[in-house]
Amino acid sequence: MRVGFGYDSHVFEAGKPLVLGGVTIPGSDGLKAHSDGDAVIHALIDALLGAAALGDIGSHFPDTDERYRGADSSKLLEKVAGEVRAAGYAICNIDITVICERPRLREHVNGIRCNLARLTGLDAGCVSIKGKTNEKMDDVGAGKGIEVHAAILLS
Repeated sequence: MRVGFGYDSHVFEAGKPLVLGGVTIPGSDGLKAHSDGDAVIHALIDALLGAAALGDIGSHFPDTDERYRGADSSKLLEKVAGEVRAAGYAICNIDITVICERPRLREHVNGIRCNLARLTGLDAGCVSIKGKTNEKMDDVGAGKGIEVHAAILLS
């Protein structure tokens, strides 16, 4: 068994769609990033790579590489999940916490959960997504961005 932990955070950027877990969230600014800014998938990729001791998201998809400008993070996750499997591991479960003051994620949780299950080849019952606020503390609490923590188990 191998445990992985991933983290990502981004500030909001007006004029971009907000994509979390491969799902577009309407009515909110997107996240500033070299790729599509999907902080949920970025944290998950780091958790998977860390658990398998395969580096980190920056070593696989550097933000200095123009091939990844505006990249669809769902495709990056599918690639990494394949690499983790090729290294001899099975993904057992995913547990993700999204911290933001806005938008409220409750109505989007099931869609994100099902999409991440599809992208990683898991049953949706093995994927957990939780939305939390930061109770107005720090920049995330002031509504300036989103922070994501991801934990996974490999066997």
